Amino acid sequence: MGRPRNFEADTVVERAMDEFWAHGYANTSPARLAEATGVGKGSLYNTFGSKRRLFDQALARYGRMGVELAEELLSRPGTTRERIGAYLRDTVDSDVAQPIRRGCMAVNTAAELGGHDLEITRALRAIEERIIAVLAARIDQGCRDGDVSSDVDARATAEFLMNTTAGLRIMAKTHDARTLYRIIDLALTTL
Repeated sequence: MGRPRNFEADTVVERAMDEFWAHGYANTSPARLAEATGVGKGSLYNTFGSKRRLFDQALARYGRMGVELAEELLSRPGTTRERIGAYLRDTVDSDVAQPIRRGCMAVNTAAELGGHDLEITRALRAIEERIIAVLAARIDQGCRDGDVSSDVDARATAEFLMNTTAGLRIMAKTHDARTLYRIIDLALTTL
């Protein structure tokens, strides 16, 4: 009979997510994961099966967090333009406030593994699709409420805003908030 686990798997996934987010998949070694999580390599592998399976869980957690944040920020009172603007500015603010600007884990993963790894590409597309759906729903609501022109294509605009968000997350690694806010202001003219 094996020894009981003396760690919480969700906490380990969260700590691993931070490591993968900061260093990427390839540059996050099992030793680095063990140090960051406080769990020995053997226990990590016994619990999660492999570095890749732990990464998959970390990416899924990151995706859920991103969707939940988008839903929360976009559901607050205000016009669609105000809410989407707040969502984009919150994204920029959280990125530029970090001591090490790591950008977006999903965008970083797309740059590192997207197109080369079919499973990762599918996982990234699923995250993107969920956020696009949240944005499109808010734009549809704006069309119904009259604060967005009825001829705006909610899906296409949401895709554009998702693309803008990805670009902002990359630029947040090297630019100041003022520059990124100008980009947000221009993107909001599509509404």
